[in-house]
Amino acid sequence: MASEETRTMTSAQTRTQAPIRTDAKDAMDGAAGGATAKQPATRAWATRLVVVGIVLAALNLRPAITSLGSLLEEVRDGLGMSGTLAGLLTSVPPLCFAIFGVMAPRLARRFGPGAVVCAGMVAIASGLAIRPFLGGTAGFLAATALALMGIAVSNVLMPVIVKRWFPEKVGSMTGLYSMALALGTSMAAAVTVPMTDALGGSWRTGLAVWAVLAAVAVVPWVLLVRDRGAGAGASAFASASAAASAEHVSAAVQREDAGLRITRSRTAWALACFFGLQATAAYITMGWMPQIFRDAGVPAGEAGVLLAVTMAMGVPLAFVIPRVATRLPNQGPVVMVLGACGLAGYAGLYLAPAGGAWVWALLLGVSNCSFPLALTMVGMRAKSSVGVAKLSAFAQSTGYLISIPGPLLVGVLYQHSGGWELPIVLMAALMVPQIVVGILAGRNRTVEDEVAAAA
Repeated sequence: MASEETRTMTSAQTRTQAPIRTDAKDAMDGAAGGATAKQPATRAWATRLVVVGIVLAALNLRPAITSLGSLLEEVRDGLGMSGTLAGLLTSVPPLCFAIFGVMAPRLARRFGPGAVVCAGMVAIASGLAIRPFLGGTAGFLAATALALMGIAVSNVLMPVIVKRWFPEKVGSMTGLYSMALALGTSMAAAVTVPMTDALGGSWRTGLAVWAVLAAVAVVPWVLLVRDRGAGAGASAFASASAAASAEHVSAAVQREDAGLRITRSRTAWALACFFGLQATAAYITMGWMPQIFRDAGVPAGEAGVLLAVTMAMGVPLAFVIPRVATRLPNQGPVVMVLGACGLAGYAGLYLAPAGGAWVWALLLGVSNCSFPLALTMVGMRAKSSVGVAKLSAFAQSTGYLISIPGPLLVGVLYQHSGGWELPIVLMAALMVPQIVVGILAGRNRTVEDEVAAAA
């Protein structure tokens, strides 16, 4: 039933997008002098360039985090960081995502989503290039925040660009985007340590080299947005951006008419908490798991590969889990399976971190696939596109705020206890409420119905 409703909504959206795109294109063409004869041909190359841009951008949305996790011990020694400060460093990603991600829609309306993503790639490249060389913890944190700001706005706007450019291929393009994101995450975790050794052994060089990948990602976005409105290719992209703006204005009007107060929905709150707790587990894993294995006697290179294995589980499961979830009226069983894998992985880290390291890495990788499940439930817990937009914004912004204290608390416990027993107990304990709120969020109901009942 859910899949039939999705197909119906997609078909309706596709039918209504045509006049909006035409009006926006006509407006843009009028401003540019009405030169539209080459639009179909330029649209084809622009579409291919967008695909390249999406893949390259997705590859850059996690290496700033996982490359640091692989070299966290060297960074701490080099900058004289305490465990508490290192915990603060691992809490910076969700904080930046919560703060800067909220800005992305407004920036997109002002400058266009493609231009904002282009600026985001520039911010990532700049932050990664300068952060190892600023000479202190404060500078390192500031440059990391710059890179994460670029990641935050790009992360929010990638689905928007996919929807605008590929309205009939959202599933396949989202799968491609998710696969590239997981690939970039695992690649940075796997190769940072050996690449650092090959480049002379300096952690500064090992971290800075990832700026090169971000710089490459700037190129297609620059080509797409340069001289916007002047050239034919730019006009094609501007047309899509104008259409996106027109659609956004229309959606804004609908939101005002609908008056959907998302905070009155228990499902919305449950989904926000589920999103926040799964993000907590993910950022603790990315920031601290290599250190847990290294302290247990696992070599640094192997510890990085173990994190890569954990992150790489998201490549195939990002395709499988959403498809399974949409076939079920209630996603609670999927939540329980993923939570059970997480609890088993934490139990293994507590009892024999080095002895079964590969098994624990695989189990935690499966558990971390709660992220695509959360995104899938966002789309299933609302009836309309207006509801989905409101629910997504609320769940993600609130969820990232919830996830901020977790990595910091792990660092504090690690420093004051002198070991990993208490932090691992904390990680396992947080998995229990994640399962509970996930089951509540997975019930077959919609936020619109709940808000109407509460009115």
